[in-house]
Amino acid sequence: MVLAHTPVLLAECLKALAPQAGGLYLDATVGFGGHSRALLEVAETTVIALDQDPLALQLSLENLAQFGSRVQGVRVNFADFEPTALLGEQFGGFQGILADLGVSSLQLDRAERGFSWRESGPLDMRMGTGETTAADLVNFASEVELARIFHEYGEERFSRRIARSLVETRARTPFTTTTELADHVARVIGYRQKIHPATRVFQGLRIAVNDELGALDRFLTKATQWLAVGGVLAVISFHSLEDRRVKWSFRRDPDLEILTPKPLTPSLEEQRHNPRSRSAKLRYARRIVRNPHDRSA
Repeated sequence: MVLAHTPVLLAECLKALAPQAGGLYLDATVGFGGHSRALLEVAETTVIALDQDPLALQLSLENLAQFGSRVQGVRVNFADFEPTALLGEQFGGFQGILADLGVSSLQLDRAERGFSWRESGPLDMRMGTGETTAADLVNFASEVELARIFHEYGEERFSRRIARSLVETRARTPFTTTTELADHVARVIGYRQKIHPATRVFQGLRIAVNDELGALDRFLTKATQWLAVGGVLAVISFHSLEDRRVKWSFRRDPDLEILTPKPLTPSLEEQRHNPRSRSAKLRYARRIVRNPHDRSA
């Protein structure tokens, strides 16, 4: 069964990675498998597909089953992946690596996953199998910690007000569902903007629950070394906290040649057909051969 899914910035990713027959590629966040499918269809490539979400990995591998041994799935957070453990010491590097950092539709559209304020579900938000849930943070983290999460990860300007109110309220009645939290935040700060008042709070909690920024930092420090010389690392981010990390990681890495001085964004047509692509930004860079004297420095 081919799942209905529209991968973000697909044409731009294919241009960046330029898949070649016989090439080995890493889809570090396979999700529904849309980007992997394109890599496998364009040329006789082999794709290693990673995802920390067991259901996402299962469904993507079912979706890609027609490609047989040309695709191999691994359930792991991309920050913890070790290519040689999977491929052996003869591993010579990937010709391309793609990381799509967006929350998948599989997570957003399933109320039981607790990622969205739109429908009532448990306050979970775990992408993988971690122990800490959003409910744990909302009901047990200190007021200072909650304010930090909302401000630093959600970029919420009313972070202190929201944190104070949550701590006062949970002492009487713990928060257990997404809509309870969303409705409470809306009452605290009101509808002052186009987006739902709880959007940034939910983003902050999701990032904290999954250590998304820490995982991204660890991935970026490793990914260049997984590339063959001439291989391309492409990253799609969805908010400024991610994009800044990608930009500065690329700039600081002497092994990379930046191929996107400014990030690529979806066309107006893509945004119309896939509204969730609106905030996507793609940056990519190529691994280059460094001066031997630099390596000995």
